[in-house]
Amino acid sequence: MTQTFARHLLTLTLAMGFAAPVQAKVSAEEAARLGKDLTPVGAERAGNADGSIPAWKPAAQRGAISGEFPSNPEIDGDKPLFTITQANYEQYADKLDAGKRELFKRFDSYKMKVYPSHRLVNFPKEVLDASVANATTAELKGSDLLVNAKLGFPFPIPKSGAEVIWNHKLKFRGSSVRRYNNQAIVKPDGDYKISKLVEDVKFKYANLNEQSDGPIKILAYYLSEVMEPPRVAGQLTLVHESAGSGETRSAWIYNPGLGRVNRAPDVSYDNPYIGTDGEQFTDQVDVFNGALDKYDWKLIGKREMYIPYNSYLINPPLIKYKDIIRPGHINQNLARYELHRVWVVEASIRDGQRHQLSKRRFYVDEDSWSIAVVDGYDNRGQLWKVQEAQLITAPFVPTVTGVPELIYDLQSGRYFVTALVNEDKISDFKAEYDDKDFSPSRLQRRARSR
Repeated sequence: MTQTFARHLLTLTLAMGFAAPVQAKVSAEEAARLGKDLTPVGAERAGNADGSIPAWKPAAQRGAISGEFPSNPEIDGDKPLFTITQANYEQYADKLDAGKRELFKRFDSYKMKVYPSHRLVNFPKEVLDASVANATTAELKGSDLLVNAKLGFPFPIPKSGAEVIWNHKLKFRGSSVRRYNNQAIVKPDGDYKISKLVEDVKFKYANLNEQSDGPIKILAYYLSEVMEPPRVAGQLTLVHESAGSGETRSAWIYNPGLGRVNRAPDVSYDNPYIGTDGEQFTDQVDVFNGALDKYDWKLIGKREMYIPYNSYLINPPLIKYKDIIRPGHINQNLARYELHRVWVVEASIRDGQRHQLSKRRFYVDEDSWSIAVVDGYDNRGQLWKVQEAQLITAPFVPTVTGVPELIYDLQSGRYFVTALVNEDKISDFKAEYDDKDFSPSRLQRRARSR
């Protein structure tokens, strides 16, 4: 189903570091808007002036949390309103990010089918209520130390770019999941090979079953096993996303070729993610994850944008990977775009810091706090890595996530697609784990049993 977030979410990091001003919680008067003219998680409840963006209409929770592909009968039968192509994209440029405009310039086959907009996003009542409560308690010290937040979105009325990104990082995605994640590096001629991972994730911050009144210590546990290709099959990766003064992300890797478990010190920032041949940095998993401390974060504001949304057409089992993957870009006949309001956040590399992406511009859906699109620039200021998450509402969780996710490499001509769900088992949100299942000693025993 939809858990790019399994491995993708696991990557919630709280790197503690430099001292910096506390970003203030909002007043009781501002917070009183939540659940009224704002939704409980902070989006504008009303539609836009011309009706092209409707009012928020949250979908009721429905369906089995195990063994069911996401679908939504409310949008069945929708027809495209219009199609943006290389010939006409300039007339829509004010609602397109830089990455889309570049893809239109490069490919006469690239197009965007724009459908009627639907705002069906919903989360469990406990998450909605906690988000309202967080508005007057949660604080962000510097860019990475979150305090006095619990279960829900910490900053439903954000005052900074970093707060918007924290909302994405701590989004509710279910309490735990086993996900079957398929991905591919696609060459310019369209050639590709599928790699497969099985990922077990237990979320500790946004967990309906285990809530603590004390300070946040662990955000998430993550354990993955590579199933294919054969040359790396059996590799295990264990990650603890930690919080608290002086704590960082901890990771361990079992390499079957070496036959032992080792600590993995470089599972962060722009280190290449395992099995992606450098096309995905570690902090691009789940579109963005990890510490924010390498960047200065600017909240530019809100704007209306065409973003991938309600992308159910691309995900059912009748659609095969060969139907999705094409030279240069995915099959855009299977992609769905809608007009939505997004928060725009710009991250610029901080003086004295290094990262292969010197600037990133994020476009974040107001209803779900999910990052939909990112334009990433290299250290020469050239547009380089363009990310896109095909967002869907999973009403049985309920949550919103991107399936699949894409990274277009404008320099190599390759692209990376992850969270493909069509040709494998469906993610299991009934999975239950004990914290001990994610201990290094348990990893050692699992490795020795092979």
